[in-house]
Amino acid sequence: MINRIAQIALAILCIFPGAGHSAAPERILSLGLCADWLIAHHADRDNVVALSQLQRRYPIDWIGPEWPVHDGSLEQIVALRPDQVLSGQYSATQIRQRLETLGVHVEVLPLPRSLEQVVDYEKQFLRALQLPETLASVVPAPMPRPARPQRLLLLGANAIGTGQGTLEHEILEHAGWTNYLTEPGYQRLDLERIASDPPDAILWAAPKHRARANQFAEHPALARAVPAERWLTSEFWRWQCPGPWTWELIGQLHQWLD
Repeated sequence: MINRIAQIALAILCIFPGAGHSAAPERILSLGLCADWLIAHHADRDNVVALSQLQRRYPIDWIGPEWPVHDGSLEQIVALRPDQVLSGQYSATQIRQRLETLGVHVEVLPLPRSLEQVVDYEKQFLRALQLPETLASVVPAPMPRPARPQRLLLLGANAIGTGQGTLEHEILEHAGWTNYLTEPGYQRLDLERIASDPPDAILWAAPKHRARANQFAEHPALARAVPAERWLTSEFWRWQCPGPWTWELIGQLHQWLD
């Protein structure tokens, strides 16, 4: 095992003799889904050697099959000779650590926990690719609120709702809604409470392939508490990773208030 790592390290020294230079990266590689999306949104396709293997598992309609994908192995990543590797905070931690041990720098993008951090997140990404920070999006002005507050429940899988102090909470509030949940963090929902004090609307953010984990949303008591026209749905991918598309999501949520 040690000999194998040493051989890979020697290969890296041969492949990347100029590692540490400040030239704009021309061989970009991703280790995570959120980095995939930022790369596809901002980077020149000709400068990307591979997106992460998660792109095949969670495909998205605006990233076509022409984008290359690696298999997640250290050997293939080294063979692709990237000069900039990008990773999410929790993505491919073992591969990331092994690459760093071998002297390959990996730019780690911490996941934002607020709308302001979404902008910082995008700017960090742009700096890593030596693109102008002016390309980063900005937080739009808060949307106007209705005279009577409209309480929205963001319902996810496994009967989990999104409460205060989360990025999702800020998205709802910025769009002009009031979060139905007043406690912090992610909470397991009480069906009886919702039935006795229903929200004005439920946003059902679920993946395309609904599993048993999503059966809570189909309970008859919820259907009786909140009429069908007050069940809202949005594209699930917009909630998976923050980015420039977050502002479009805020605009969509606000339109539903009308």
